[in-house]
Amino acid sequence: MKLMFASDIHGSAYYCRKMLEAYQAEEAGRLILLGDILYHGPRNDLPKEYAPKEVIAMLNPMKNDICAVRGNCEAEVDQMVLDFPVMADYALILYGERNLYATHGHIYNENNLPPLKNGDILIHGHTHVLKAEKREDYTLLNPGSVSIPKEGNPPSYAILEDGLFTIKGFDGTIIKELQL
Repeated sequence: MKLMFASDIHGSAYYCRKMLEAYQAEEAGRLILLGDILYHGPRNDLPKEYAPKEVIAMLNPMKNDICAVRGNCEAEVDQMVLDFPVMADYALILYGERNLYATHGHIYNENNLPPLKNGDILIHGHTHVLKAEKREDYTLLNPGSVSIPKEGNPPSYAILEDGLFTIKGFDGTIIKELQL
């Protein structure tokens, strides 16, 4: 199954639309949101077209396509308005013979690893910095940020298909690829 990963929408209706357009164009089977869906957080500037109610209206009809994990900006009030679960700290996805550990990154990350077996995959957002690296015992992936990218990166998302992890900009450019 083709999977699309996105993180850190932070309530931007503009970038949520871009993300959903990319999801449709990619014809992915599942959209995995890595947290920080509605709120921009106290350390971030307001993203373009900050409109959480519009983001809610766009995502709720997609509830059967979405698997989401809790970011550091999610609260119980967010779960009250979203029709899909957003309060889990992680999702464990079987990917072939390996586990893909999807989380936001504020709890589990490269400096505080979750329980991983040799060869497993850790994917998270939170830093707003895209990454695709093979480490000694695991693979570390980050699709970057949909709305507030950092360190000169463009707004981005990622696709995982047939063992190839591809980070893309919303203009369709391939930013980085890693064969898992």
